[in-house]
Amino acid sequence: MTAVASHRFDALFEPRGVIVAGASSHPGKFGFVALHNILRHEYGGAVFATNREGGEILGVTACTSIDDLPASAADLVFVCTPAAANVELMRACAKKGVGAAFVTSAGYGEAGEEGRRAERELVELAEELGMLLVGPNGQGVVSTPVSLCAQIVAPYPPRGRIAIVSQSGNFVSSFQNYAVQTGVGVSRAVSAGNAAAVTVPDFLEYYAADPETSVALAYVEGVVDGRAFYEQVRRVAERKPLVLLKGGRTGGGQRAAASHTGALASDERVFEGMCRQAGVTLAGSVEEAFEAAATFATQPLPRGPRVAVLTTAGGWGVVTADAVVRSELELAPLPDDLRTVIDAKLPPRWSRNNPIDLAGAETRDTIPEVLELAAGHDDIDAVVYLGLGIQSNQARLMRTGPFFPDHGLERIVAYHERQDERFARAAADVSLATGKPVLTATELAVTDPDNAGPRTVRATGRLCYPSSNRAVIALEHLWRYARYGMRRARA
Repeated sequence: MTAVASHRFDALFEPRGVIVAGASSHPGKFGFVALHNILRHEYGGAVFATNREGGEILGVTACTSIDDLPASAADLVFVCTPAAANVELMRACAKKGVGAAFVTSAGYGEAGEEGRRAERELVELAEELGMLLVGPNGQGVVSTPVSLCAQIVAPYPPRGRIAIVSQSGNFVSSFQNYAVQTGVGVSRAVSAGNAAAVTVPDFLEYYAADPETSVALAYVEGVVDGRAFYEQVRRVAERKPLVLLKGGRTGGGQRAAASHTGALASDERVFEGMCRQAGVTLAGSVEEAFEAAATFATQPLPRGPRVAVLTTAGGWGVVTADAVVRSELELAPLPDDLRTVIDAKLPPRWSRNNPIDLAGAETRDTIPEVLELAAGHDDIDAVVYLGLGIQSNQARLMRTGPFFPDHGLERIVAYHERQDERFARAAADVSLATGKPVLTATELAVTDPDNAGPRTVRATGRLCYPSSNRAVIALEHLWRYARYGMRRARA
């Protein structure tokens, strides 16, 4: 199998113009939703619409034929027409200089032998026309650098460095939903659908060369050519982190994958071994996959496995220490010189060990100072910080109660919120200054996302992890990839 040349993806991800074929005036139809989403997000290129009836839709005059459109004005056609109309449509688009077709139409490879025959014909036609064919049975394409939201669903994510490709359109939505929630944004996103002509690894190879992307995130259900898949993802992982979520890893999942996209699922143990050998990060859940990608996109790689845990309360530190010990990371012994300097800043009841448990003894400056001391030490490779948002949580209780703003509450509420903002910024600043990962975890990231702590973490462009366990898992993925890179460098 020959990989698709990188430059051919420009028509898909950075088109001069887009045609919505099968545009509809009915707001429940794909042809309406696709046109709406392109216009809604202020795509800067030309936007055209075609259908059999003509008319005006959302201010765009719909042509009844592709022949009526200007030549060389659009690079991408977004196909919302029935499968039976697509051969003629693609031929007409090719004559107008269209270089890529995203096909939402179903009824192809997932629909039995007749559908598979129609899919083969569509692939052969695209090859004949020199057109990049994405899909069929796809959900859409997003390219935030050019404000393109050509998809039949929401959401549109913030701009960022994660590039997504999925054999299931729903997972594109899932990953983008997490991007919206966390503020860790996306560069490109595409639903590969049946991946009849352009496969998931083809997209991944494009992402590996894409200057807008720092990490690739993929969902796959089936692998047709295991050797080719391995070689492609290995090449990607050599250049950038690659996070994979695999469906069809059990018997039930394999049957579901076959009915969903017509995919042939692979043996779980073989696939896991392939990922390890190729340097690919294999995630066990949707949340883990996104959080791993978001961590690669926002944190530096650790230089080693030694972790310090900084916590404002003991129990959180104990549980996090357990998670670190169970992982491939190491709970770093607290260096004597670090213990001595922290001793000078805290009352005697602090833990004097790792986890660094402040035991409620922190003062106004303690957390930023101890973060800097821990991350700056040569024997510490990464820090997990717990307890952010406690002060603002109490501030919320005060702010919403019957005694606010009197009794000195207005002043203390403002102070508490400023402190959590300061702590969150300190975590990002210390990471940037030391070049080491500093991960912040609190359940307030999901239970009260407007809390000043997690809100400020988002404002720094980083992920606030919903639990310390999830932070440790993400950090472990970061270390595995860093270790893979070190081994390659020595080879």
